[in-house]
Amino acid sequence: MTRNSLRARLATAVLALALAAPAAAESIIVQSTTSTQNSGLLDVILPQFTAKTGIEVRVVAVGTGQAIKNATNGDGDVLLVHARAAEEKFVADGFGVERFDLMYNDFVVVGPKADPAGVAGTGDVVAALGKIAATTSAFASRGDDSGTHKKERSLWKLAGVDPTSASGAWYRETGSGMGATLNAAAGMGAYTLTDRATWIAFENKADLAIAVEGDTRLFNQYGVILVSPQKHPHVKAKSGQAFIDWLRSDEGQSAIAAFRIDGQQLFFPNAKR
Repeated sequence: MTRNSLRARLATAVLALALAAPAAAESIIVQSTTSTQNSGLLDVILPQFTAKTGIEVRVVAVGTGQAIKNATNGDGDVLLVHARAAEEKFVADGFGVERFDLMYNDFVVVGPKADPAGVAGTGDVVAALGKIAATTSAFASRGDDSGTHKKERSLWKLAGVDPTSASGAWYRETGSGMGATLNAAAGMGAYTLTDRATWIAFENKADLAIAVEGDTRLFNQYGVILVSPQKHPHVKAKSGQAFIDWLRSDEGQSAIAAFRIDGQQLFFPNAKR
């Protein structure tokens, strides 16, 4: 066998191996909230999307405020958060292409079973917060500009209370995610506001129980947005949009609806197509 023919055969073999090998996986970065990650939702639905498309999804799970800042800086391809006013501003400012409703659940106020503020069973979250403040019962706040923190601040405002004036006293700001804040609340016997999904998935409930739920003002909507490739040309717009389209499709919405812990559905799909 001549050297040239050997080289030709080797080149053919290398080409065959290259064609047989799977193509390098495309990947996107999703800036999202701690609730979608801590609840376990993304661990379940993302492999389904990757299996269908070959696109790997890498998640940065932080508070909504930080997620929006990261996306504003171009550190991501898709934004999946839960603070509608901030999401709409993100799009209006040109950093996002279009916002879509994706799914919802609700917030609940949890607190010690002894219920020092006497709010257990209250269907009025604003009245309950007023009683917590009036009795100076301990309240643990995320204090991190997350979607949950934004909701909490809006509810205190409705109650006519500025809890930050009691910061370090009965009002404790953790500056942490929901799981860490729930742990702090359990440790200090405090009330706190949490999304229901994280509460259901949270294992260290200790002496905590749901005190307030069912108020329509506790509604918790999630939205999904493609980061603008005009603002940030490196954004993987095609793959990012494919992810958004899948989440909003019948298949993606069914995957969200099917996610349960102990038989309880954590998120309710409501994408409008």
